[in-house]
Amino acid sequence: MSENLALRPRAEALGQALPPLLASAEHLAATVILGDHGRRRAGMGDEFWQYRPAHSGDSARMIDWRRSARSDAHFVREREWQAAQTVLLWVDAGRSMSFTGDRGRAPKSDRAQLLALAVSVLLLRGGERVGLTGETAPPRSGRSQLLRIADALTEDHPGDYAAPEASGLVSHGRMVLISDFLGDMAGVERAMARAADKSMRGTLLQVLDPAEEEFPFDGRTIFESMGGSLRHETMRASDLRSRYLDRLAERKARLDTLARASGWHYHCHHTGQSAQPALLWLYRALERGA
Repeated sequence: MSENLALRPRAEALGQALPPLLASAEHLAATVILGDHGRRRAGMGDEFWQYRPAHSGDSARMIDWRRSARSDAHFVREREWQAAQTVLLWVDAGRSMSFTGDRGRAPKSDRAQLLALAVSVLLLRGGERVGLTGETAPPRSGRSQLLRIADALTEDHPGDYAAPEASGLVSHGRMVLISDFLGDMAGVERAMARAADKSMRGTLLQVLDPAEEEFPFDGRTIFESMGGSLRHETMRASDLRSRYLDRLAERKARLDTLARASGWHYHCHHTGQSAQPALLWLYRALERGA
């Protein structure tokens, strides 16, 4: 009985939060124009997709000689692969994601959850199987999967920083990691290494608040982590600005290098910007990784 009573406030909170979040994700997804190709990928299907210039390593059997005869170059006739892909997402639930530098601006966690759900809408519409890493929302297809994903995204992490879960990975699938990536990078590198073992590719989407990019602090300032585990007081915050910006630039460069080395894509998005370009980039990045 006591357990049921304890679950009731959470259930009521979910009932209030999930419909607006899902509605916002649906609305955001509707603003993105995907074009005629949608989720098409080259593969072993039967339907013609496009011609592409022949590359080194293409066999003579792959060349379309009729099309090539009309130009000085050789072309390969590609067919569309209709098989569904599996896409796994991880959205950082650490306390650092609850930061916002302006009361009128939503925290990073809100934007990260919105983007994760919106790209899920687009992928599920395209027939893909979508889920979260770990065991909370295994990959499935169908609209009802959105509610499962949204429910799992509302779970909190007790620490300032969270590490990606690297269980439940699927061979040759896709992986999306959304975080501020300001914590220890060991967990990110470990998850990407396990994904590589499964021949998975994916994207790193870094979500930052504009204040974290600009460091608009001066004079006496107390810096405290969102979980309260870290605290630093200074009388001249401006003296820290150049060192902070250098370290942030180093972190971005490290993420970009890590992504390139793994065949992934990296992008940094600010919560002061519209979510639409970030969603379009994320969807296109998943297409390019296919």
